[in-house]
Amino acid sequence: MSHVTDPTEGHWTLRLYIAGRTPKSVTALANLKVLCEQQLAGRYQIEVVDLAEHPELAKADQIVAIPTLVRKLPPPLKRIIGDLSNKERVIIGLEIDPIGS
Repeated sequence: MSHVTDPTEGHWTLRLYIAGRTPKSVTALANLKVLCEQQLAGRYQIEVVDLAEHPELAKADQIVAIPTLVRKLPPPLKRIIGDLSNKERVIIGLEIDPIGS
């Protein structure tokens, strides 16, 4: 029996704020991509905002440190600061249900 779901259901929109191509920013993006492929394959969108190019965008999501990851969807809005190297902390912070649960 096939089961059709709303394609927007369970979709994640994540915004990563960085400032230039610093080692920490590059690491954060790489870690985020790996985590999303492992936990949210096919159900996520990553938007990267470089505050070196667009500093005015920091105000909208109240960015005080970089890199910062903001979960826009699903609500509620969540923020995680750092290079996202602690996978468990990111999964808990974003409230991602592990695959298979």
